[in-house]
Amino acid sequence: MKWIKDLLPYAIILIVVIFVRSFIITPIKVNGSSMYNTLDGKEIMLLWKLGNLERYDIVVAKTKEDTLIKRLYAFPGESIECRNGEIYLNDEVIEDTFAFGETEDFPKITLAENEYFLMGDNRLVSLDSRKIGPIKKEQIEGTTNFILYPFSKFGKIKNQ
Repeated sequence: MKWIKDLLPYAIILIVVIFVRSFIITPIKVNGSSMYNTLDGKEIMLLWKLGNLERYDIVVAKTKEDTLIKRLYAFPGESIECRNGEIYLNDEVIEDTFAFGETEDFPKITLAENEYFLMGDNRLVSLDSRKIGPIKKEQIEGTTNFILYPFSKFGKIKNQ
């Protein structure tokens, strides 16, 4: 009976760690250059699974083929398009300070309920909503803005 009492603190710690990692925060590795100039593609970041989504947040979304790390541009009910290299959100030009490279024109899309429009910062190589279409809310795992590794970049992303 004493051994159960001795193991109880370790069991509690294990349960708390599993709970935190499953529902609150977990590490995630960036792969590829689709978020360059903001991210180089080899960072390890913290994924926050709780909280509200805000425009231009960097989000992690799951598709059937891959896990995407992209920037959130448009919300359900909004429209977005690119004409002559300029992004129009709800028919108004926005200052797109995150884009690296020119954004190719894409037709206007109006998002349905539960749909979000994501784009990578490196517009020339990013596979995002321009090609794969809108992302559903349940595909978005959370937001990320804190780099754990490399240690030279440790901390909150500067352009957020």
